Amino acid sequence: MINRFPAAALPGLGLVLLASLAALPTLPARAQPAAGDEPIELDPVVVTGAPTPASQLGSTVTVITAEEIEKGQRRTVSDVLATVPGLNLVQAGGPGSQTAVFMRGSNANHVKVLIDGIDVGDPGNPNGAFDFGKLLAGDVERIEVLRGPQSGLYGADAIGGVIAVTSRKGSGTPKLTAMLEGGSFGTFNQRIGLSGSHSMFNYAFGIDHLRATDTPVTPIDLLPPGQRAIGNLYDNKVYSARLGADFTDNLSASLIARYSDSKLLFTGDSFTGPNALHSSQTEGLFLTRGEVVWHSLDDRYRTVLGIDYLRDRRRSVPSPENMTPPSTSIGERLKFDPRQEVAITDDHKLTLGLERENYRLQAEDLTASSGNSAAFAQLQSNWFENFYLTSNLRYDRNDDFGGRLTWRVAPAYTIAATGTLLRASYGTGFKAPTLSQLYRDYPPFFYANRNLKPEESSGYDVGFEQPLFADRLRIGSTFYYNRIRNLIDYNDTFTTNVNVGRATTYGNESFVSVRVNEQMSLRGDYTFTIARNDVTETSLLRRPRHKASLQVDWSPTEALNLSATVLYVGSWIDGNRSFSIPRLKASGYATVNLAADYKVDERASVFARVDNLFDRRYETPVGFQQPGLGVYGGVRLSAF
Repeated sequence: MINRFPAAALPGLGLVLLASLAALPTLPARAQPAAGDEPIELDPVVVTGAPTPASQLGSTVTVITAEEIEKGQRRTVSDVLATVPGLNLVQAGGPGSQTAVFMRGSNANHVKVLIDGIDVGDPGNPNGAFDFGKLLAGDVERIEVLRGPQSGLYGADAIGGVIAVTSRKGSGTPKLTAMLEGGSFGTFNQRIGLSGSHSMFNYAFGIDHLRATDTPVTPIDLLPPGQRAIGNLYDNKVYSARLGADFTDNLSASLIARYSDSKLLFTGDSFTGPNALHSSQTEGLFLTRGEVVWHSLDDRYRTVLGIDYLRDRRRSVPSPENMTPPSTSIGERLKFDPRQEVAITDDHKLTLGLERENYRLQAEDLTASSGNSAAFAQLQSNWFENFYLTSNLRYDRNDDFGGRLTWRVAPAYTIAATGTLLRASYGTGFKAPTLSQLYRDYPPFFYANRNLKPEESSGYDVGFEQPLFADRLRIGSTFYYNRIRNLIDYNDTFTTNVNVGRATTYGNESFVSVRVNEQMSLRGDYTFTIARNDVTETSLLRRPRHKASLQVDWSPTEALNLSATVLYVGSWIDGNRSFSIPRLKASGYATVNLAADYKVDERASVFARVDNLFDRRYETPVGFQQPGLGVYGGVRLSAF
């Protein structure tokens, strides 16, 4: 429907209602050993949804901690996710360029993205997908990647899975931190943060700044004769705050606010090819969330009241060569989500929740809005020793497309004699068309389609993990299969979106991890993916069949840490930059990254890294060159 967005969703009231997701308790990945003892590996706890040990989940989950991000010296979340199995990242240029994440062969907008519990899918984006290119990693505490259909708990957009980002929470005495980094492509990055806790309050504030002034992204062979290539310039400042208060033993509240202000100067395109002058895109992304949590009966009963608000404003100014006017789009979302968590017994935990969200798209020629109401229930049970079952059921009622019921079951069982973890899941999902797909025209080349239907899916996975040699060696593998109906894609002439009928994705994710000793560890991952349009019997674009990575972490001394990452991505089907050739085979690539960190003392460390060590020249997507060899270095300081 096209109408006015509720006045309650306006930014002023969003600030009044502001709030944030209270950090659920987590366990450290490793306990502190007694003197002379071997470190004890603890089962990591997945906090997305409800805190649950990973061995009790039927879903395949990747957890990335702040320590791992710091060791690899990754500055954006997209760089952090590059080696995660089941994911394929497509970045149209250097830092800040639009970046899409495809999970298990599904579309980029089939991935639900949460930042501190806030759905950050952009209602103003044509396909509603979140742009990972502008999400910095400076204040990230952990990232959890849940693969497979998750709509039974998370609703629309979770056909492929969920990526949940959690920011750092302050604790202990006040701590002031700072980071400076410089290097190739005119890079100059800074971060300053203040965190701690006092009495019943905790706090964490941060300012992050990422800047790269000359990143080459346009292949020379695409330029008209005599035209010089111009590099991208990207500048992004992020301001974040996380506040919490434990008013009593039973009552707590939290508040999160985050604002990202970015500008990208990039090489646009006209009928004659890449432009000689920059186009620009500026973006202001504001998000906030608040929660109040009441728990009683020794935490067996919890009531959570949450509200969040998102506003994403984008302005694009084409190069003068294009002779097209600037455009502005604003996407907004206001969401309420109360829930109850009840420990029926020690072995059965029930979660009941309600959601109501209103979202809006505003552009020069269009104002459109819609909304969705939902109710869900999840039961986590330990039916007998080492057997766990998570099951959920959700009903969504979209204002435009009516009701949809989705569900999911996910058992996990550990064979005590061998330590073998067996897991599986089956789930259904759906996704309504975006406001832009339904209503926004781009004459004379592209038009909306008001007859689009929601996409629907069903899928399953089954896999195992096996520890060996006192868990120094661990291997695992998961097979997955998904069917998507009414898939939304471009028509043959790329003039509108249509429901193409059916699509199938299936494949395998396998890994091996080795803890050589207390100083060195290795992990290798391999993903095989088939993603096809079942109507045309052709491969879906930008889904490589093969992806592999190897990560090595070595601490030869207590003060020095060294790491290396090798990433291989096989060939895939893509269109050329202008899509005048709609299908061609793109070449695969392999890159090597190195990082070193030396702790001078308790308050200072120096670091350096080399990206794309062998200066591999590759394009992903086709027509957009990725950065070559890059060398960076800096210092990290702390006080108090």
